Amino acid sequence: MQFESQLQAATLVRRYKRFLADVILTDGTQITVHVANTGAMTHCGAPGDTIWLSDSNNSKRKYRYSWEYSQNAAGDLICVNTQRANQIVKEALLTKQIAPLSDYDKIASEVKYGSENSRIDFLLSHPEQVDCYVEVKSVTLLEGGQGWFPDTQTVRGQKHLRELMEIKKAGARAVLLFAVMHSGIKQVSAAKHLDPIYTELIDQATACGVEIYTYGAQLDIEQMSLAHKLCWLNKP
Repeated sequence: MQFESQLQAATLVRRYKRFLADVILTDGTQITVHVANTGAMTHCGAPGDTIWLSDSNNSKRKYRYSWEYSQNAAGDLICVNTQRANQIVKEALLTKQIAPLSDYDKIASEVKYGSENSRIDFLLSHPEQVDCYVEVKSVTLLEGGQGWFPDTQTVRGQKHLRELMEIKKAGARAVLLFAVMHSGIKQVSAAKHLDPIYTELIDQATACGVEIYTYGAQLDIEQMSLAHKLCWLNKP
């Protein structure tokens, strides 16, 4: 996936109200930008950090710029725009880059399913295959030399795991796909210290046959893609 226009560097002043951040552009101008991330964004941007912005070139938008990447002291790029994870996963599905999910010819997005009124990120189908439900999670938390998910308690994520287990028990394939959007993360574990219920549900999901895959993104300021398989450590 290529960015429509070249990303612009800025310096982070602060993030607030979840969806807003104040930044200073390279010419010294301070502006407010949109943050497409509902999460805690732990270690994903501190005041003074270099961040990278996309320009919508849309004068009708209240906030013309969006925060795409942070860059930490180690030089790692971190994609904080959670919409990008689904975009690059869909691109990888269409181009058959995810081997365990390459035997399907139809991809539907945001399909309603489950007893808890959820929407699956991708529903894969083929006349000769059972349907495959794929839930995508964006991983950006790096602590202690490895990645963790979630980065805070996630009631919504817990619900998704219960839904995936129901789908699997009903006879379809159920897949949890972690898209690692941090160039410094090489392996991922369930963050029991942040959400023990989620970790317990991960164990239950694995035991009942929900498939878990972890793929790292190739990130740069011109484009991004789902690039390589990483290690999932179910029990840290």
